[in-house]
Amino acid sequence: MALRDEQCREDRLRNRIAELPAEQRRVFHGRMARRLKDPDSYAVLNYLFIAGLHHFYLRRWFRGAVNLAVFLVGLACLLTGQWRWGLGLLLLVTLIELPALFCSQCIVLRYNNDLAESQLAETDLSQN
Repeated sequence: MALRDEQCREDRLRNRIAELPAEQRRVFHGRMARRLKDPDSYAVLNYLFIAGLHHFYLRRWFRGAVNLAVFLVGLACLLTGQWRWGLGLLLLVTLIELPALFCSQCIVLRYNNDLAESQLAETDLSQN
C-alpha cells in the first residue's frame, strides 16, 4: 500500500473513532497512547544501521533478530580478518534495509493503522 492509501485508511479510522461514545473513545485513546509508534524514531533506528533495531521498535521480533544476527556475524567477520565476508554481509543488510529508511513514514503509519483497527475491534467487543 502506498502512503496515500494509508492516509485514507487513517482518515476512515479517525471517522470511526469519532463516532464512538465518549467512554469508548476514552478507553480507545488510553490503549493507543502507550502503543503508537513515531516514524522519526523508526527512521533513526534504521539510519543507525545497527540492523534490526527498527524491527524491534515495531515489535517484529523475528525479523529484528535475524537482521541483528546477520549484522553481528558480519561485524565478527570484519574483526577476525575475513573482511570480504564481513563487508558482504553488512552491505547485504544495508541494501535490504535501505528501502525501509525511505519508506519509514508509510511503514509506521501502516503499523499504527493496524494497531488502531485491532484496538477498535477490542474496544467494540469489550463494550458489547
